Amino acid sequence: MNAELNRKTAIKEVLPTAFGYIGIGIAFGIVSKAAGLSALQAGLMSLIAYGGSAQFIIVSMLLVHSPIISIITAAFLVNSRMILMSLVTAKYFKNDSMLHNILIGSLLTDESFALAINKLNYTNNKLNFAWFDTANWFAYFIWFFSSVLGALVGNFIENPTNLGIDFALVAMFIGLLYLQMISDKSLKLSLQLLVVVATFILVYLGLIFIPSNLLIIIVTLLGCAVGMVLKHVFF
Repeated sequence: MNAELNRKTAIKEVLPTAFGYIGIGIAFGIVSKAAGLSALQAGLMSLIAYGGSAQFIIVSMLLVHSPIISIITAAFLVNSRMILMSLVTAKYFKNDSMLHNILIGSLLTDESFALAINKLNYTNNKLNFAWFDTANWFAYFIWFFSSVLGALVGNFIENPTNLGIDFALVAMFIGLLYLQMISDKSLKLSLQLLVVVATFILVYLGLIFIPSNLLIIIVTLLGCAVGMVLKHVFF
């Protein structure tokens, strides 16, 4: 990464992240095909719903003929974490138009959010529409084409987990976390490691008591609170 905030730089910097989209997008396409959806339907869902975990849930609920209101509610709960992420990124676009803000918020993903947070370490805490919009659109279309490809090859791959495709997203986030930790010089590495460990513990305990569709939001809020306390009390 570097300090430049233009569309060409955005494509270069989002490209490594896109490999994670390819893996999980193909996996979604395969699952969609197994659930009886066509490649066109899988592609349209990726264009319209555009939420990895939410799309997997939608497909599974369609398969068991769940009521439409239940599907909408489940998808909203799973993707409601985007509200928190949008609140974080919105402050960097106060001087942009409403249309620009809507575009950024509508195409925001976990991956593009993590990429943007890491980018702040190189740009003196600044972001602009051209860079973020390009990163979002690039990821959007990579996800779409990967979903369609997965649906097309779904007849030939019965179980994508045998190929390790399901781990692609996890590996991508591990890489993004590593880059964030080594790039952010404003926080001590020991503090960042403590927050990571605390988050793991919260997730482990949360899986016992909290529904999985709410776990991400609750752990995010608790993790932020723990990090704030550790930073101001011990560091």
